[in-house]
Amino acid sequence: MSIYLEKEAEEIMVKFNYSAERVERIKKIKGRKWDPKRKVWRIPYSIKNIEEIKRLFRNDKVYINDEMKIFNQVEEKLKLKGYSVQTQKAYLGQIKRFIDYTDKNLSQINESEVKEYVLYLLYLLNEKELTHSFVNQAISSIKFLALEILKKKNIIIDLPRPKKESKLPQVLSEKEVNSILQVLDNEKHKTILYLVYSAGLRVGEVVKLKCEDVDRNRMLLRVRQGKGRKDRYTLLSKEALKQLKLYYKLYKPKSWIFPGQKKGSHLTVRSVQRVFKKACNKAEISKDVSVHSLRHSFATHLLERGVDLRYIQKLLGHKSSTTTEVYTHVSKNQFSKIKNPLDELME
Repeated sequence: MSIYLEKEAEEIMVKFNYSAERVERIKKIKGRKWDPKRKVWRIPYSIKNIEEIKRLFRNDKVYINDEMKIFNQVEEKLKLKGYSVQTQKAYLGQIKRFIDYTDKNLSQINESEVKEYVLYLLYLLNEKELTHSFVNQAISSIKFLALEILKKKNIIIDLPRPKKESKLPQVLSEKEVNSILQVLDNEKHKTILYLVYSAGLRVGEVVKLKCEDVDRNRMLLRVRQGKGRKDRYTLLSKEALKQLKLYYKLYKPKSWIFPGQKKGSHLTVRSVQRVFKKACNKAEISKDVSVHSLRHSFATHLLERGVDLRYIQKLLGHKSSTTTEVYTHVSKNQFSKIKNPLDELME
């Protein structure tokens, strides 16, 4: 028996000849709804749901329309090439936007349509509706689709890219960091931000810490598969360890240091972002900062204390020293010895 899948907006339309057994199977999928007018089952679109349908109906012939086949192929290829989950989601989102814009079958897409879409993105960039990173990611996603999936090398010739922005990281002073940490009453939240700042962690790294990653003897933290799929060690401060011990006593974590609500999962990145935002509001920090600003602040404060840039590079897990050198532009050391002409004038 055949099962037909078709993508429509943000849903999968599932159609098959009625049988009580097949209806029981489709009811196992969360969010499914029966559409009596069209006589199809409507299921929220996701690659996971497509795979679940294929699993439930593995003894039947499942026909998938072209667009869903493409998304399946893209996700599989991204996984095989070792792209992170965040990058996979971002690329799939960008490819979906491109398909929606062109409103054509992918087999019909040519170089002029790709260039038209990129120029449209550049227009939105100039109108301040999009960021440079968003546009560059969109172009990279289209190139990936063309080269890896469609095997069309001729449609990505000389794609224009926006010039890379030269932005300095937003850094908090030591006083501001202290204010943020002091307003936290929840010991779990306090432990998270202590570790982010004292070890220079990315938010995606702190939520994935496991109990065995804490090396108390050597006062080090092991970061597993950070950006670029690399392991590294970074600092474990005495104060952070003290806070960690208090947290262990209260919460008794077993695998993930910060477990999530779902069994076997870790805390989400979004949860940490909310904790940080709330702490900033409470500490009356007016700067436009994010959790990542604690990592920038860690690097800058080390540099201001005279720590060699090469050590900071290793602690942060930067592949290139050029990335780390940006902190020399925000460190107060390079300006601290300069006498301001206004002060001299007033003296």
